Amino acid sequence: MVQGVVILLIGVVALLVKSFVKIREYERGVIFRLGRLAPVRTPGLRLVIPLIDELVRVSMRTITMDVPPQDVITRDNISVKINAVLYFRVVDPIAAITQVEDYLYATGQFAQTTIRSICGEVELDDLLSQREEINLRIQTIVDKQTDPWGIKVNAVELKHIDLPQEMQRAMAKQAEAERERRARIIKAEGEYQSAQKLTDAADIMSTNPQTLQLRYLDTLRDISVEHNSTILFPIPLELFEVFKKIIDK
Repeated sequence: MVQGVVILLIGVVALLVKSFVKIREYERGVIFRLGRLAPVRTPGLRLVIPLIDELVRVSMRTITMDVPPQDVITRDNISVKINAVLYFRVVDPIAAITQVEDYLYATGQFAQTTIRSICGEVELDDLLSQREEINLRIQTIVDKQTDPWGIKVNAVELKHIDLPQEMQRAMAKQAEAERERRARIIKAEGEYQSAQKLTDAADIMSTNPQTLQLRYLDTLRDISVEHNSTILFPIPLELFEVFKKIIDK
């Protein structure tokens, strides 16, 4: 008799212990009482009736989901592999449990199909250069679809776009040709500016002969510095005019 009472007391204590559950700050507890939905349990120590209540924990934190590589054919018929990362969180725990069987799996699958659809509508150049706009389009579509499930999509980011080898080589050649074109343009602009400056200097010297004499003396000074073993005798240009007059007579 006493042994039976002890066993009964132990069972009662065990049921009481199981009746209290701890819900963390980032969780919500969805309760099904005899199969029917009961009020959501908030963080803290909460009472759950054993054998009557069924508790489903739902995390309210932001979930980072890696979308596996997707085979996509762009609008200009180029096959690429695209993987992405999806950031979302549960804002309505009741809808996340009652409106869809597995909200994690459903959200990931819909994100995959949306990425294939949106990326297949654009050309490769736009896919590479307008990644922010494409991310926003995918996020908007996925967020609208998952809203009835109590899911809020915060961001969708295309991580890597894997191009075929022949396309990578073609793009490398194109980039090299573009760099060479820019280098030639910069060189031509430099030569044009240099020629323009020389022309301006020649015009100034032609109007003022004294500047030509100063330039001549400056050149002699440079030569004497570089070749200090050479003896230079500056001869005024007017002396040649005297010899010219004598020859003309």
